[in-house]
Amino acid sequence: MESLGRFFVIIGLIFIILGGFLIILQKVGLGKLPGDIVYQKGNFTFVFPIVTCIVLSIILSIILNIFSRFK
Repeated sequence: MESLGRFFVIIGLIFIILGGFLIILQKVGLGKLPGDIVYQKGNFTFVFPIVTCIVLSIILSIILNIFSRFK
């Protein structure tokens, strides 16, 4: 039972860190790039940040390739 508790604490910390990154990235302007799809009609809003996803994918690919070279 103790290992399950530690697992949930670690998962919780990961979610807190990811949430903090999302807040910071939104303040920088990520998520509102030209090319991101936003559809609003009445009380319904659909947001699909396609360009933001592509930019994040490129950045993460570069970071992971840099770290894999030091292995």
